[in-house]
Amino acid sequence: MTTVLTPASPLTAADRCDRCGAQAYLRVVLLSGGELLFCAHHGRKFEPELKKIAAEIQDESERLTAPAPAPEEER
Repeated sequence: MTTVLTPASPLTAADRCDRCGAQAYLRVVLLSGGELLFCAHHGRKFEPELKKIAAEIQDESERLTAPAPAPEEER
């Protein structure tokens, strides 16, 4: 049996960690269905166990170290 996952939408500031309520940077799609959201800290902390139960892990934690976009000039 092949499972086809639809592309996940990017995480936003409205997506919150299921553990602590901080902004989520990881989405874990479970093999059993459903998903969990984690901040970067809790995503790293639980990563070994999550890999055992995940169909997919969407990790956007690189956004924490990416340079901020330059502000647009006012016209």
